[in-house]
Amino acid sequence: MEEEEEAAGEVAAAAGGGGIALHDFSGRLGEQRVHFHAMRLRDSLFLWVGASPALASLAVAMCSPRVSVRVVSLLVKITSTSSLSLSQLASKTKKQIFVSYNLQNTDSNFTLLIENRIKEEMMAFPEKF
Repeated sequence: MEEEEEAAGEVAAAAGGGGIALHDFSGRLGEQRVHFHAMRLRDSLFLWVGASPALASLAVAMCSPRVSVRVVSLLVKITSTSSLSLSQLASKTKKQIFVSYNLQNTDSNFTLLIENRIKEEMMAFPEKF
């Protein structure tokens, strides 16, 4: 019994000791304040992008070790421009990427601003991604 409790404590300590990293940032893109939330897991990354608390869309992308093509699946309604940047993020991080895009503006110029803001943050804080 004592050994089981000790093992459970080690697992909890290992999980809290760097298994998950959270990172929040925001920026004014055009006329709108956009918030970002990144949760880095061991082999994946969850990115939330929005102006208010909501989970309106969700997509996943990954790089396949067997095929040179990136795989993108739309799990819940999302714009095609967002999924294009999603595949680039998967390629850059070499991780499975989940993205929740919760903004009304889906203009390609605006989504490019979002992608550039994420890349800027990734360069500044690579350990968070």
